[in-house]
Order: sequence, then structure tokens, then C-alpha cells
Amino acid sequence: MSDRLVTAKRVVIKIGSALLVDAASGRMRGDWLQTLGDDVARLRARGQQVIIVSSGAIALGSKALGLGARNTLALEESQAAAAFGQIGLARAYQEALDTHDIRIAQVLLTLGDTEGRRSYLNARSTLTKLLDFNLVPVVNENDTVATTEIRYGDNDRLSARVASMVDADCLVLLSDVDGLYTDDPVHNPDATLIREVDAITPQIEAMAGTAGTDMSTGGMITKLEAARIATEAGVHMVIAKGATDHPLKSIEEGANATWFTAHETPVVARKRWISGSLQPSGVIAVDDGAAAALARGRSLLPAGVCKVSGTFDRGDAVIVQTKAGVELGRGLVAYASSDASRIAGHKSGEIEALLGYRGRDEMIHRDHLALNRAAKDTPKTTSMTNTRSELSK
Repeated sequence: MSDRLVTAKRVVIKIGSALLVDAASGRMRGDWLQTLGDDVARLRARGQQVIIVSSGAIALGSKALGLGARNTLALEESQAAAAFGQIGLARAYQEALDTHDIRIAQVLLTLGDTEGRRSYLNARSTLTKLLDFNLVPVVNENDTVATTEIRYGDNDRLSARVASMVDADCLVLLSDVDGLYTDDPVHNPDATLIREVDAITPQIEAMAGTAGTDMSTGGMITKLEAARIATEAGVHMVIAKGATDHPLKSIEEGANATWFTAHETPVVARKRWISGSLQPSGVIAVDDGAAAALARGRSLLPAGVCKVSGTFDRGDAVIVQTKAGVELGRGLVAYASSDASRIAGHKSGEIEALLGYRGRDEMIHRDHLALNRAAKDTPKTTSMTNTRSELSK
């Protein structure tokens, strides 16, 4: 199972506060973080892309500001501690990776950024571009602006949302526990480690406790919630003990861990979501050349669009159909309906002159497009039939 980490093209690593910050002194565990940096460098040397989702800002800031444990802080105290601690957190990661000539980029997200389609696409595009620039994005919840109504309260689920957002192949939750047990191993010496979870059943959920540390708000329950989010998005997930030096290397060498298995790839899972779960807000009709290009796996360019119907915003789901009205599939559109109408039929190089800003070259990127079986099997639009998407079955 550990080969899932070795073979993953894109890996998201979640690191909890208890691993990063010494509880007694409130200082960063720099020596341990350096070993993690060594692990990240090894993954990147293999050609893997890495995103880190990190807690620790509040834990660092609260100690430095003379505040108490996180679970005793008022909301505004947590926000102040996060603002102060975030600077030290980013500096620590940069120092740990500097020795390997690896640069980082800081990304702060809120719940709304991962659930609203427009902000979701913006965040996804930003993270993808940072990876293209050969950077390691370090993501944290934006605690300085989050409220009790909209904030996650832990980074387990945030890391799963990020993994889903960027089509990661593997999510690693480094924790102060080495996996899911049949019972609480602290109180029951007969509890046994579950090494692989094929499906999150009620029986599996019943095994989750509520234990956490005074520096973190996540327990096994939130880790199971993260596993559900990740595996449904086609991402394998592993819970492993992070306190050991070189924790990723330890996972690869067979250390105790619990793996949660995904049963489809991230791209297939995303397209199933697009085709089967989203209500279309408009229709985009394409010419025969564009229909044939889509059948070959290409993105939809503005030049191939002949008509735009309906009112929609950027990131909304739309139906893609032929001029004759035959549905080819559904996708997430990169432009609002007003702008889409203005650039329809034009080359991508003309977008800036038409709209006054440089938008994306594609009207719908192929990664955000779920084609019907007929559209993929038969590039000639005259013989297509209106079928349900094979990805929505």
C-alpha cells in the first residue's frame, strides 16, 4: 500500500499543530521540520508535486502573545494569534526547504473558497500555477478572517478539500496517532490497527474517538470525514504517525498506518460530479469542428462556440450541445454568460481586446468537461444521440 505514496504524481501533506509546535515552550520543532523538508525534497526529486496543508499559526502565536491553550481562546484572540504566528510559520517552512533550494508560497483559504464554485476555481487555478512554477504551496485556514460559523476548526477536512481541488493522487495526514484502531489503544491494550479501509461504513465510524491534544481541534472523527471527502474525489488517503523523524520515508518503508482506498481516479471522480451533481445554468452550442475536437479530448475554445444561452457566472455548470441541439456533455464554464457571448466565435488571442482583460484561452477546459458516451465515441455530430453521460452512471 505504501507504493501509493511513491507512485503518486501529486501529493498533499497535512501537518498538525502538535507535530510542529512544542507544547511546553511554544516553539517550532525545527529539527523535526528539517527532516520533513528532507522527505519533501526526496519526493520532488522523483518528479512528484507536493502541497503542504499546515496547522500551527495559532499555536505559535498564542504562546508568543502570552495567551492560553487554543481551546480556551476567544475568537478574536485566535485571530490575533493566527496573524502573529503565520509569519513565523511561513519562515520556518522556508528555512526547512531552503537547504534543498526549494521555494514555498503561502496560501490562506476559508471554507467559502473551497465550496463556492467561482472561488473554488480561482483557488484551484492559483495552486496549479504555483506548482507549475515549481513551488511548494503551504496552505492554512485563513483564521484571521474566519468566524465560528464558516471556519473548519481543523485542517483535516481542509486538506481533503485541497486534495480534491487539485486532483491529488494521495493525501497524507501526519498526526500524533499512527492510524485507526478498533478501539482507543490508550485505554484498551487489545485494540488493533486497521491497515486498510475499503469503505467508510457505520462500523468504521463507530471506531473513531474524539481524542485530540490541547493544541489541535481535530480527532479521529474529523480524519474520517477527511477520508470520505478524499476518497469520493478519487484520492487515496493515509493516516500515519508524524512525530518520528522523516515521517514520509517511514510510511514508504512500511511503518504503521491506515490507508483509505479510492476506487476511481481524481479526474473521473470530478467529471462524475460535474455530469451528475450540478444543475446547469445555461447552454453553449458548438460548431461541428469543435464537437469533433471535444471527441478527441480537447478543450472547448471560444472560436468553436456559435451560441450562448441562459444567464450564468464563471464556474457554473452549462450544457454543451451541437447546433442541432444534441447534448454532448456538461462542463464548468470559465466565463460569465455576458462575456462568453462577446467572445463566442473569436480566437483566444482576441479575448483581451474584446473584454478588456486577459482571460483564459479555453471557454471550458477539458478537465472540467464531462462528455456523453456518444460525443466521445462518434465525432460526427450528425449521428450522435442524446445519452446520459457514462460518468454519471
